[in-house]
Amino acid sequence: MTAAAALLIASGASAQDWKSYSYVEAQGGVQLTSTDAKMTKLITPTAALSFGHYFTPVVGARLHVNAWQSKSGFEQTAQYYKWKYVTPDLDLMINLSNLFSKKTNHFLNVILLGGVGLNYAWDNDELKALNLPATATPLAWDKNRLNHNLRAGLRLETNQSKPIGVSLEVNANSLDDRFNSKTNDSDDWMFTAMLGLNVRFGYKKAEAQYITRMDTVYDEVEEEQPETVIVKEKKPVVKEEQKKMEETIFFQIRESDANAAEGTDAAIKKVADLMKTSDDAKFTVTGYADKGTGNARLNKMYAEKRAADVTNKLINEHGLDASRLKTDSKGDTVQPFAENDKNRCVIITGEGTFKVTTYEEVDVEKTVMKKVKKTVPRLVEVKERVN
Repeated sequence: MTAAAALLIASGASAQDWKSYSYVEAQGGVQLTSTDAKMTKLITPTAALSFGHYFTPVVGARLHVNAWQSKSGFEQTAQYYKWKYVTPDLDLMINLSNLFSKKTNHFLNVILLGGVGLNYAWDNDELKALNLPATATPLAWDKNRLNHNLRAGLRLETNQSKPIGVSLEVNANSLDDRFNSKTNDSDDWMFTAMLGLNVRFGYKKAEAQYITRMDTVYDEVEEEQPETVIVKEKKPVVKEEQKKMEETIFFQIRESDANAAEGTDAAIKKVADLMKTSDDAKFTVTGYADKGTGNARLNKMYAEKRAADVTNKLINEHGLDASRLKTDSKGDTVQPFAENDKNRCVIITGEGTFKVTTYEEVDVEKTVMKKVKKTVPRLVEVKERVN
């Protein structure tokens, strides 16, 4: 008890993440009650249930109830007998891992335990059935037997900061000499080894201690400032050039109406825009038909209609001067393209002075807002945990 008190005082000096918690545990394993018989013949099953509480990360206590079967016998005659028992104990537990460390999240904890309690034994019928002489079992008991129990043990347990834990526990229990009905003029010993599964709950966290101090921190901010920069810009330049123009508008088979042919309107507009860049050029609109389909009469008709329809659209829809346009048709007598289907077309040719727009890069001064990074100091209050 003096050693336990010293450990209690020592535990208060350790800095921990939690103060206390409770748990419930179920255990199962084997027990051995020592005697002069062969040890391997005396192993029997045992089980336990306990409720415990850690008052600090180092010191805890539990109510532990261990029970099932115990066994003894005589090796000379190969006679063995079993009886039942239950042992309620109040145990003190000292976590050696937390005692010598400032943290509580150990993967494995080593726990020393010791306690006192009672042992209640019954059902000694197997011994009575052996009909042994009284000299062989001078301490044999017929009725239920109640005696003291003193315990010391060692326990290995997984991380106690987790809600579920696994343990391995080995105990030595000192009992009255009459426990196994044999006499050796000293207490009987029962040894247990058990695996356990425990559920932890009700954690109370340790209150952290803090100090407050002022610290200077530096914030990086962005500000916009005007700045003059030189940028490259493309400037349009219109020049007049003497050149020849030749543009082609394609038609589908058996089509002469420019409104019906897909994409023809866009092609005519493109040609008209180009023609409008010249004030003096004369243009010839010539219609063609492919020789691979139809006959000469039909192909002549299609070629004439195509040329006439394109001319009318250039005049009526795009505002070209009729005096600068000449309409012609070649039918299928001339094939301007090697590919047969391309010869269903209208070719517009012209020669004169055309306005050509080009773009030149020039330097231009501009004022722009530029983001500039600046560092600004400020004081902040900082709380610092004291270990």
